Amino acid sequence: MPFTSPSPAAAVVEEGGPAAESPGLIDRIGGLVRRCHLLPAGVAFAVLFVCLSLTPSLLPRPPLFQGIVSGAAGASGYGFGVFVAWCWRGLRDTQREPWPGWARSVLLVGSAAALVTSLVLGVRWQDEAHRLAGTEATPVAYALLAPPVALLVAAALLALARGVRAVTRRAAGLLERRLKPSVARVLGVVLVGIVAWSLVSGVAGDAGLRALDASFAIRDLETPSGVVRPTTALRSGSEQSLVEWDSLGREGRTFVGRGPTADEIAELTGRPAMEPIRAYAGLGNAEDAEDRAALAVDDLERAGGFDRQHLLVVTTTGTGWVEPSAASGFEYVTGGDSAIVGMQYSHLASWLSFLVDAARAREAGRALFDAVYERWSVLPLDDRPELYVFGESLGSFGAEEAFSGEFDMNNRTSGALLVGPPNFNPLYRSFIDDRDPGSREVEPVYRGGRIIRFTTRAERPQPEGELWPGSRVLYLQHASDPVTWWSTDLLLTRPDWLEETRGDDIPGSMRWMPFVTFLQVSADLAGAFSTQPAHGHNFSGEHAAGWVNVVQPEGWTQDITERLRQELARYP
Repeated sequence: MPFTSPSPAAAVVEEGGPAAESPGLIDRIGGLVRRCHLLPAGVAFAVLFVCLSLTPSLLPRPPLFQGIVSGAAGASGYGFGVFVAWCWRGLRDTQREPWPGWARSVLLVGSAAALVTSLVLGVRWQDEAHRLAGTEATPVAYALLAPPVALLVAAALLALARGVRAVTRRAAGLLERRLKPSVARVLGVVLVGIVAWSLVSGVAGDAGLRALDASFAIRDLETPSGVVRPTTALRSGSEQSLVEWDSLGREGRTFVGRGPTADEIAELTGRPAMEPIRAYAGLGNAEDAEDRAALAVDDLERAGGFDRQHLLVVTTTGTGWVEPSAASGFEYVTGGDSAIVGMQYSHLASWLSFLVDAARAREAGRALFDAVYERWSVLPLDDRPELYVFGESLGSFGAEEAFSGEFDMNNRTSGALLVGPPNFNPLYRSFIDDRDPGSREVEPVYRGGRIIRFTTRAERPQPEGELWPGSRVLYLQHASDPVTWWSTDLLLTRPDWLEETRGDDIPGSMRWMPFVTFLQVSADLAGAFSTQPAHGHNFSGEHAAGWVNVVQPEGWTQDITERLRQELARYP
């Protein structure tokens, strides 16, 4: 359907009159809009949505991602505007009428002014976000690259929508040969929707996941530079190990092939130290999660892990990655009198696992902890190691799955450090939603902090300054971490973390807007790891103070914590 009927000036152009030689700028733009069959109401809402998409979010957005967000917002706004206009005409029982020339001029000039103003303000807002995240601003690239990317994305989405509409109309036309037109149109929409959903979630989705899994599995055959097979019997993959080195996977070999030695621990802490134990099982070591868990625990027991004072069960993320700052931090804080056990559950990268591998993370977390706990629980009470749990990002989701609630964690562990939890973690959400009155979502207090505590800064769990006896479970989250705050609820519901007093590194000018905020936080996920430590999803170095609060080692000082933080912050 065209934008409007041709204006008088356009008619002169078509007839070869004087205006054909030098049409005005507005007529040129209007002609382009007509050729694209854009409706004015849709254009108005598209411009509005694009302007709103340039407002600040949790993290600074690179120009490319800002363009994607603005393009998606513009296409959504266009669809919404067309729908509103259709409803309005239906209420008035009128046909579509062309906009008068003055209205077209106001729309085009006003849209241009609004877009330019929003882009200028967007550069300023992005500077503020870069400052809060400790990253370098790119205002020139932002202003030059974001608009064309947004235009391309919006055009692609609009073309896709029109393609679906054309297919739907074709299906309805075929059905009209046998059915009433009204029934045929409804069935045409339903039929195309079912086919599209089946392709995305079924055949096409499964094929895409298999292809991605195969490509990442090839990378699993690599061994990073500097990682060599352990020579000590205290590590999986060694000659004495029950686990084959070649089948550990890239991240498994990295985990058992690196880490601090007893001498390095003693040098940094100034305290006596032992050689830490690390056990691991990769996807290639056993067929299913239970078998891998049993193999990892067998190798842990072979290496003497149950004879150490501190035992840590790690639920990995993505490709089997164990956060090096967290693992090494635990070994430094415990003086090497420790054993860590983990296992791989996926070939996919962390961001893909975050989207599609939640079930595998759940299964792996429960299987590994249950296998460890089965061996641990039969040991004499006076001869058991202190049992701890760790999970970061999707790993925290898997780690939670072994427990039913607060007192289950208290009864079966000495403590846990859960870092950067996704919003869909069931226990995490239950603790947040049931937080003590007056405490904020970004740093809540749960049941006075008796077992479960939260913090945005690892050195000061809330409530700050109060004793923390017994089992200690610490959730470490950042106010600006999109992994923690991303939720489909953002589409239509304003979150508490924007309504309450917000965190220190959330831009003060950020506002919740239906749908737009969801798009912005979704785009923030792509840049969640690109910030400096203590912002976004970057927790490097903060595990030092986290483990000090959870383990509470005797004779430990703040100076040691600071030295350890600086050491861990250098880890890749």
